Amino acid sequence: MSIRPVKRIARAKPTIEGAGVHLRRAFGFGDPSEFDPFLLLDDFRGDHPEDYLAGFPWHPHRGIETITYVLAGTVDHGDSLGNSGTISSGDIQWMTAGRGIIHQEMPKGDQQGRMHGFQLWANLPSALKMTEPRYQEVKSQDIPEVTEDDGTKARIVCGRFWGARGPVEGIAADPVYIDVSVPQGKRKTLPVETTSHAFAYIFAGSGKFCNASGPLSVPTESVGWLDTTPPTEADNRTLVIFDRGDEVTVQAGDEGIRFLLVSGKPLQEPVAWYGPIVMNTQEQLKQAFDELKKGTFLKQK
Repeated sequence: MSIRPVKRIARAKPTIEGAGVHLRRAFGFGDPSEFDPFLLLDDFRGDHPEDYLAGFPWHPHRGIETITYVLAGTVDHGDSLGNSGTISSGDIQWMTAGRGIIHQEMPKGDQQGRMHGFQLWANLPSALKMTEPRYQEVKSQDIPEVTEDDGTKARIVCGRFWGARGPVEGIAADPVYIDVSVPQGKRKTLPVETTSHAFAYIFAGSGKFCNASGPLSVPTESVGWLDTTPPTEADNRTLVIFDRGDEVTVQAGDEGIRFLLVSGKPLQEPVAWYGPIVMNTQEQLKQAFDELKKGTFLKQK
């Protein structure tokens, strides 16, 4: 077995999206090959409603899947297919935009005004870019959670992990998406498919990810969010990108550590991307935006 070296670490950057939602972007709108098949990861959290209530009003998607995971508060959603609903703490919504959908997502805080969630974008292979849109909405109680003898917990959203399978099915990139909590002082090794790209996103606690050249520390407190220079140490709201190998090792700090661990098989296809639409060629991208202007973007069955 080989431990995946840490390829690099990066702080999530402050960004404003939608109608004025303040969030942190872990990655997105850069070179997509490093994260292939994933395109973007946003961490939207706040204690002040003015930072998120404006939400993400009606907007289109084509050629991708969006995965929304809520930890606190709720997100109301609706779309051009007539679907609507609310996802709450611990729930997942996996939307396959396929050939095209127009939807909105409007976050609301909990009783204390807190809101926290993640949105991950996954690319669709060329053969499925124009597939029929669909939703997979999973309630918190339906997401399996495995607890090891040392107290390490893994909530398994998608893929197979520690003998359990997540409830989201039929995803082209065969991803594994888990929410991992390691208790204080514990060292844990987690399996990752050798041929997959993999990253961890730390959002609570502290710890060290160990690799061939030595551990990288993940302190709890954030520092210098607006710094433009790469960090020498990772911190909360930090992305850890792994190189190749078949396992990841983490040493939890004094408060334990909690992070998303996401991996998927690279599509290795050309990417033509502008805003919420991701295709394979510039011609396809132009066609999508032409259809939006003409009102022919939404396809009938």
